[in-house]
Amino acid sequence: MANETVIQPLPGEDSVNTGRRRFLTATTAVVGAVGVVGVAVPFIKSWNPSARALLAGAPVTVDISALQEGQRLILEWRGQPIWIVKRSQAILEALPTLDDELRDPNSENVDQQPEYVRAANPTLRSMRPEISVLVGLCTHLGCSPEMAAEIRPEPFDANWKGGYFCPCHKSKFDMAGRVYQGVPAPTNLVVPPHYYADETTIVIGVDPQGAA
Repeated sequence: MANETVIQPLPGEDSVNTGRRRFLTATTAVVGAVGVVGVAVPFIKSWNPSARALLAGAPVTVDISALQEGQRLILEWRGQPIWIVKRSQAILEALPTLDDELRDPNSENVDQQPEYVRAANPTLRSMRPEISVLVGLCTHLGCSPEMAAEIRPEPFDANWKGGYFCPCHKSKFDMAGRVYQGVPAPTNLVVPPHYYADETTIVIGVDPQGAA
């Protein structure tokens, strides 16, 4: 299956998705982050198995060496969009300040992430502080939320600290995929099983060797 590169609209453009987005090929995408406007799309190489293997749950290997701060790589695993985002230092500093606004700030729902991810950092929900790996489907009805990565007032939240907003039913998640209180989504976004094969290579769909 041939790979295809697609550039997503930057925040503010018409990108409302009213249903579950299914990706037929691996895609790369750029979204603005704190202080980043109009960044270029890097060439991000990925290797994907056949469509039949994907449906069977075969792991997907991706090279993130070209991923820059404020950028998001989107690929497919088990028919689901997987988001790999490189978060800025400002975002990392903002995440711990949001706990009082969140439904599950300490990632206590064990179904939403592997235990080794929670053990690494329940606030950041990642094995490396700057790299977030999430299933890009809202936990309410499976819509695909928009990424609004800048720390700035938004129409849906005057004190927005960056994150994901689902325009279908107004659910909100922070940049670790933790769900806000008072929205339809009941749980945090899912973190898929994954591990780092080396400094710049992530394997999606497989736990690290020796993980419980």
